[in-house]
Amino acid sequence: MSDGPPRLKPRRASAMASPCVNVCTLHPVSKLCVGCGRTGDEIAAWARLGDAGRAAVMAELPARMAATAQRPPKLF
Repeated sequence: MSDGPPRLKPRRASAMASPCVNVCTLHPVSKLCVGCGRTGDEIAAWARLGDAGRAAVMAELPARMAATAQRPPKLF
C-alpha cells in the first residue's frame, strides 16, 4: 500500500546545452541553420538525442559555420 500519490522520478537534466542562438533560418543552399549550423533534422531531433549524439553534432558545428561563412553569396 502507498501512503500517497505516486512520485515521479525527476528527469535528468542534460549536461549538453543547445547551440541555438535564436536565429532559426535554414540557408537555402547549405540547408544549415545560419545561427547555429545544425541541419533541420538535427534541430528537430535535439531533444531526443543523448549527450553523445549532441556532442557529435557540437563537434561538427565550428567547421560547418566556417565553411558556410567562406562561401560566396549565390546571386542567381
